[in-house]
Amino acid sequence: MRALGRGRLPESVVLADGIYTLDHAIKHDFFAATALYDGPAGAAVVKVARTAPFMGLPLIVVGQWLRRREMRFYRQLADLPNIPEILGAVGPTGFAHRFIPGRPLAKNKPVPDGFFDELLALMRELHRRGLAYVDANKPENILLGDDGRPHLIDFQISWDVRELGDNALNRWWLRHLQASDTYHVLKHKRRLRPDELRPGEAELSRRRGPLIRFHRVASKPYFWVRRSVFGWLRGRNHLLPEGSK
Repeated sequence: MRALGRGRLPESVVLADGIYTLDHAIKHDFFAATALYDGPAGAAVVKVARTAPFMGLPLIVVGQWLRRREMRFYRQLADLPNIPEILGAVGPTGFAHRFIPGRPLAKNKPVPDGFFDELLALMRELHRRGLAYVDANKPENILLGDDGRPHLIDFQISWDVRELGDNALNRWWLRHLQASDTYHVLKHKRRLRPDELRPGEAELSRRRGPLIRFHRVASKPYFWVRRSVFGWLRGRNHLLPEGSK
């Protein structure tokens, strides 16, 4: 089930500024394996999209497509200080970006004053550029940097006007995704810094749009099946435990 099958992440990768060596795996799921590497300019994160076949299907083509589109998002936002710098491609489906020192958002962990206002401004800038982040529901994708500022990583399921063309249907879909971005940021703000909520934000943080309501209903059967299948596979030692999800 893992993105690389029984294959392993490379022990070293060559980037523009030298050789980076594997430190440890961060995550390994169906779509990608992610790891931390050490190199001449500090730490880098390497993400390798799927290369292993699944049920006889050669999904390396999907991995190459995922790599191309995610790198495109990073490059569209390369001038923003809240987005890590792309360091280059790795193999047929991987790429590397600069490591951001800090930690993900987490319950009961302090968040500095003004953090969520800056995060909302960052989301508005993404939206102004015709992009939706989409994955703000996951607090682990929003980093509180050691500099006290918000940083976004993981654009695997992000969306922009290039996906289906700049047309009325895609713009409508994009607006719904962007509204979901704002909802999720305000939800995190309500939970972690309720003292900083501005007038109207508390209400918006509870106002689930039709897309969010549909996702919550539709995803429940998927996650139930996923947990059941993964539990069955783990019980029979068909999943490699290290970094698997």
